[in-house]
Amino acid sequence: MESNNQTAWASGFILLGLTDDTKNERILFVFFLLVYSLTLVGNSLMVITITLSSTLSSPMYLFLRYLSIVDICFTSSTVPKLLLDFLSELKTISFPGCVAQMYLFISFGGIECVLLSVMAGDRYVAICMPLRYTEIMSRKLCIKLVAVCSFIGFLNSLAHTVFTFRLPFCNSRFINLFFCDVPPLLAIACADTTPNEVVVYTAGGSVIVGSFLVTLLSYIFIVRAIINMKTASGRYKTFSTCGSHLTVVTLFFGTSVFTYIRPTSTYSLDQDKVVPVLYGIMTPLLNPIIYSLRNREVQEAIKKVIFRRSIRS
Repeated sequence: MESNNQTAWASGFILLGLTDDTKNERILFVFFLLVYSLTLVGNSLMVITITLSSTLSSPMYLFLRYLSIVDICFTSSTVPKLLLDFLSELKTISFPGCVAQMYLFISFGGIECVLLSVMAGDRYVAICMPLRYTEIMSRKLCIKLVAVCSFIGFLNSLAHTVFTFRLPFCNSRFINLFFCDVPPLLAIACADTTPNEVVVYTAGGSVIVGSFLVTLLSYIFIVRAIINMKTASGRYKTFSTCGSHLTVVTLFFGTSVFTYIRPTSTYSLDQDKVVPVLYGIMTPLLNPIIYSLRNREVQEAIKKVIFRRSIRS
């Protein structure tokens, strides 16, 4: 087992990527370069706008700013390497590089997972307990919640990374995906992966399912509060503030559950390649678009920030 991992350490792995067709790789390179560029610009704009704007000071925007930072890190853990591989004949990744990539990807994915549930809780307090909102969601509590999200994300990823890379990889050096992740690495391990599957279902399942249940419970109370509102305009306005968050949550949790919380016998690595693209690449792109398009406060703040910069220049 030790010699197998020493071989993997020396030679690294080969990523099979999304396609082996050269023509398709060029098209995909342009597409993902555009997506990545827009993701960086959109999320950076959200961070700058919320930081500079005096009107976006509520707890929701503190969480939204952190979400944008996490999204930049989340997509940057895979996309730069993916773009480089589109231009390379041999898509190799070193053993340490593979460890680092998987750790960062699962870390920021886990942080986003927990953060989305925290944001749902924030919306619950804002809608169901509006008079006590500023008292409950103090800045001190918000900073603690952000720290807890980070701690859970990094700790969860550490468990997955340690358990995965203690396995011997002697079946193959080929990872049937465009980045290092748990399912394709377990597929090339030549040892019993039952302990790893237990970690996936317990640690990973607790983070994903736990966050989803908190989010679901929050929205059950929110929907009940909206139904009890007396005016139709009040119901529409309140639901519209939650609609953007609900859209992001549905996409992120749906694809995450599909990837990690299901029996390994149902995995089809060839067919499942596109799923990480949805939650690991497209969600970070859509987050700033969804939150800004459905939020007038953010739109106005962005205009002021851009206008202020154009005057100064």
